[in-house]
Amino acid sequence: MELERLKFLNEEDIFEIAEKFQTPIHVYGETEIEKKCQEALNFPNEFGLIVRYAMKANPNSTILKIMKKNGILIDASSIFEVERAIQIGGYQANQIMLTAQEFPNNLDKYINQGLHFNACSLYQIEEFGKKFQGHEISVRINPGLGSGATKKTDVGGTSSAFGIWHEYIDKVLELQKKYNLKITKVHTHIGSGSDPEVWKAVAKYTLEYAEIFKEVHTVSLGGGYKVGRMLDEKSTDLQKIGQPAKELFKEFYEKHGRKLKLEIEPGTYLIALCGVILTRVMDKIDTGKNGYEFIKLDTGMDSNTRPSLYGSRHPFILVTKRKKTGNKKNYVVVGHCCESGDLFTQKMGGDIDTREIEEAEINDYLVMEGTGAYCSGMSTKNYNSYPELPEVLVRKNGDKVLIRKHQEVSQIYQNEISIDI
Repeated sequence: MELERLKFLNEEDIFEIAEKFQTPIHVYGETEIEKKCQEALNFPNEFGLIVRYAMKANPNSTILKIMKKNGILIDASSIFEVERAIQIGGYQANQIMLTAQEFPNNLDKYINQGLHFNACSLYQIEEFGKKFQGHEISVRINPGLGSGATKKTDVGGTSSAFGIWHEYIDKVLELQKKYNLKITKVHTHIGSGSDPEVWKAVAKYTLEYAEIFKEVHTVSLGGGYKVGRMLDEKSTDLQKIGQPAKELFKEFYEKHGRKLKLEIEPGTYLIALCGVILTRVMDKIDTGKNGYEFIKLDTGMDSNTRPSLYGSRHPFILVTKRKKTGNKKNYVVVGHCCESGDLFTQKMGGDIDTREIEEAEINDYLVMEGTGAYCSGMSTKNYNSYPELPEVLVRKNGDKVLIRKHQEVSQIYQNEISIDI
């Protein structure tokens, strides 16, 4: 079996970063992020394209600034992400679309600044209509099917709470009329699968929704494109899934005379393969001749919870200054948290798994690839009171710059109010 290899760093980079900043640490590549931005901006389209970054994937201010510099707008999942993008990312409210499960109390502040609101339920349309009669609005429809690597990454169909069920469009029309709303965008999202046939089918359904709402000028087909982190995983081909959709937009124009703009909202695709966690092997144990050999890392689910949550796999590459033996071993890779679920090599259901890696020794470095998305931004931060990891950006000129400081232990509990007992 072929071993995984470093994707955008080299061994000299690893040694330099470890010596300058220590481990564990998140590392991102500016050049790689910009390449992914360009790939997304080249998504096939017939009458114009808007690319939004699903900032929940990684909301670091420097990442947001790179996205903005490269012409990528923002897809926010909470009003707090809206505030964050404006305050530290340099975005204007009119460059952000809010698609949230929770209807915010202070929405009027940002609607008045031009924020685009995407309603995800009939209740949200009702509440929006009460406050903003006659205003423009987008609606998210659950088309009845989806595509995901697991049930947890499939956001379409009867098991998903995201969006308005497609059979309730008549109720959407009633609310539109009741509050004189202008529905100018329809949105669907099927999940993180890479099935082009499902994607094409959902694009067709979404255009049918656009036909119903006569003021629609933009159709959003969401994001969630599958990213192959491992050698045996295949990434979504944006050109392959985009071309059929482009043809559907062309057919829609020929039939209805409306040139609809396409919008996509990738998160994982734009950043996942542009980041690694640089870790150190801090310990090794085994459970006897009928058991397993374990590598213990100096980080864990407090920096990357995806394996525990989804059973996700990440490549591991051993980097060391010592002379390698050339031997390969099957290891179970675990984190430093006092938690049985802090297991980086596990199967979808949580069962233990092994990974073939070059023979490791204590203090060797182990690079965890594919951690740019949903790791720093989605982790069990401060579990066991481990501080939040620092983050480094490798600039286009090769410079390594700190973009998040290492959290001090005192910062973990600074908001607690200690009372006399």
